[in-house]
Amino acid sequence: MAYLRKLDLAIESARKLARIGASTNLVNLLRKMRPADVAVIFGNLTDGERLFALRSLLKQDGDFVASTLSEMPPEEAASLLAHLEPETIADLLQKIPVDDATQITSKLPPELVERVLELMHVARSVDVVDQLQFEENTAGRIMNPHVFALHEDMTVGEAISTLQRKSDELEMVFYLYVVDDRHHLVGVVSLRQLLLNPPSTPLRKIMSTDVISVHTSTDQEEVARVVSKYDLMAVPVVDDENRLVGIVTVDDVIDVLQEELTEDYFRMVGSDAAELERRTPTEIARLRLPWLLMTVLIELIAGAVIHRFDDTLGTVILLASFMPVIQAISGNTGLQSATIVVRGLATGHISLKDWWRPVARQLRTTLILGGILGALIFFVGGLWHGWQRMAERGTWFDPVFGFVVGFSMFVAINLSGFVGTVIPMISKRLGFDPALTAGPFETAFQDVVSVTIMLGLATLLLQWMA
Repeated sequence: MAYLRKLDLAIESARKLARIGASTNLVNLLRKMRPADVAVIFGNLTDGERLFALRSLLKQDGDFVASTLSEMPPEEAASLLAHLEPETIADLLQKIPVDDATQITSKLPPELVERVLELMHVARSVDVVDQLQFEENTAGRIMNPHVFALHEDMTVGEAISTLQRKSDELEMVFYLYVVDDRHHLVGVVSLRQLLLNPPSTPLRKIMSTDVISVHTSTDQEEVARVVSKYDLMAVPVVDDENRLVGIVTVDDVIDVLQEELTEDYFRMVGSDAAELERRTPTEIARLRLPWLLMTVLIELIAGAVIHRFDDTLGTVILLASFMPVIQAISGNTGLQSATIVVRGLATGHISLKDWWRPVARQLRTTLILGGILGALIFFVGGLWHGWQRMAERGTWFDPVFGFVVGFSMFVAINLSGFVGTVIPMISKRLGFDPALTAGPFETAFQDVVSVTIMLGLATLLLQWMA
């Protein structure tokens, strides 16, 4: 809590200093903080304040700016850099890891990318261009190509000497990968093994040949699942010939998980995670409008269903009071189920091969929820309608009305849980993003179904309620 409070105070102070143009004080404030914290501060400033802070920092400490950019989401960093001169952009991108530079470069305007690459040092430019050849959101795009490797003919003593000599160049040294003459990945050695074996021991005798690796074309979510499943600090990346070409570290995986979670969440509500930062209001409206139009269309169907049962509603007007209750509860149940399945598919906890397991588990859950909530609505509806008609019927409880609204709630909850579980898996099987099938569509669909169930059942039993 103290850390968050300190960060909140820093954000407010940075805003005030940027607004009044106090560049010296602003730079002094930001340089006292870690680059990761400055990245958070930048994310909470307006475009004008952020650009003022960036230019102020650039005059004092370019290396600190580069470290901050490396900690920012690529879209935000690229949006900020686009306001600078190409020479400045190239200089900053050369000071950060290749994988971060590649991610940021890929988000820059196309006309600016070519100029920036021309201004970079040849070696760095080649590295970035090579990584840009890989598809977005793959291991090849997010890996660091500068991976430390040892030859299998080396001895333990030689390996330690090499490690000490190149320690400043290494991103991480939890695992030491072993390669052959053609740079094929043939094994892995831990630091503990190097320390516990005699200096004359060849690496091939102590290395583990069962190396967990990913291909350059592996989706970044799958990379994250591999790291999580096997509790790795890093995973090597290989090409078609099993040659070691890069490494993905755990910090990259955390960024991937955060990105995917945010992306799935925004998609489930019919939006885009990047829209708030990179799009104009017109573009945002154009992006969200199709989802809203689809929702309007489905809700109009619900309206047509309600119109079809005008006579029933006119006879038992209290039914209208329970319609939003059943719609809201069933819609939320379906959305909860869809959220669980979407994240399960993304993390690997749910497999399409065993599709029936999550369906059965959700069905057992919704049976319990539907039973409890259906019983509650049964008593509430029965009491409410019975109290209204007590003078006519001579009783304070109407079991028929209670059954209509209670049973409708029970069926709607179970059906929404089933649909919310199955639709994302069907989408995944068909090759679509399951996050796109939930959200507005799921909720609107349940509105139609729940209204149809309740009013249809009420019409069948109308003579006992009227």
